[in-house]
Amino acid sequence: MKTQILRMLRETDGYVSGQELCNKFGVSRTAVWKVINQLKDQGYEIDSVQNKGYHITKAPDVMTEEELQSCRKTKWAGQEIVYFDQIDSTNIKAKELAEQGYPSGTLVVADKQVAGRGRRGRNWDSPSGTGIFMTLMLKPEINPNNASMLTLVAALAVSEAIKDVTGLDARIKWPNDIVINGKKICGILTEMSAQFDYINHIVIGIGINVHNEAFPEEISAVAGSILLESGGRRFRRAEIIEKTLEHFEEYYEIYLQTEDLSALTADYNALLVNMNKQVKVLDPKDEFEGKAMGITAKGELIVDTWESRKLVSSGEVSVRGIYGYV
Repeated sequence: MKTQILRMLRETDGYVSGQELCNKFGVSRTAVWKVINQLKDQGYEIDSVQNKGYHITKAPDVMTEEELQSCRKTKWAGQEIVYFDQIDSTNIKAKELAEQGYPSGTLVVADKQVAGRGRRGRNWDSPSGTGIFMTLMLKPEINPNNASMLTLVAALAVSEAIKDVTGLDARIKWPNDIVINGKKICGILTEMSAQFDYINHIVIGIGINVHNEAFPEEISAVAGSILLESGGRRFRRAEIIEKTLEHFEEYYEIYLQTEDLSALTADYNALLVNMNKQVKVLDPKDEFEGKAMGITAKGELIVDTWESRKLVSSGEVSVRGIYGYV
């Protein structure tokens, strides 16, 4: 009932009377009063005016199931939300939930992650209260060979969500990093469990630096946060999550029509920070330099070298700017 009351308070411009809430949910005034007090204890600022009712004036920066469900506008993305104050890894938990029968679209969210992992097994440190650590679990009926493109779909969704909420120029560094002013503020890790021709589940882990005020010296040149890149402004993390789910649902349904990025390449290329820039492809088998010309419908990066056009697949390949991270 707490989620429903929170949603009703959010969706009403003025005040909602206690009696209206009683009638809506079939409970007593005392029960409503208890929920309102619980919300206040969690940091929600709620005006209580006699003969008028309740009006929410400010929400705390929390990512609880109640908070996220009360502002969710999607059809299926986030239909089930599982929240943790602290967890080893949202990807690991999402895989467990998939095996337990949770539906496609289940979202795992944590305020702190202690065993997060990026590409190539890199550890992902994540202190409390600073970031978004979430994993969206999917059970798509697609060819497993086409699954890796979902990483790019997620990057597109996160970039657009950050722009919507913050107004910052969030761009994509191929294939799956989000950068603002040349600093990485988000990484995405997609993992799959599949048979030869059938996908059991896919988990898309997303880590966003939101309120980080500083980074270790060894990564400070490339790492950034929304707080730092916005001049100290703070944004509600739940709003960024909600917008990410909205955009992902939209782009994912477009992707499913063809099982490739043919209808999304223009959108992706418009946000590609590497576009028309000199890049260095760090492939253990074939390191080379060239100009990035966008992506193919399969999500490969098109790189024109002095001798030929090459298509670069993601995986264990990294792309850097000639003079730095981007």
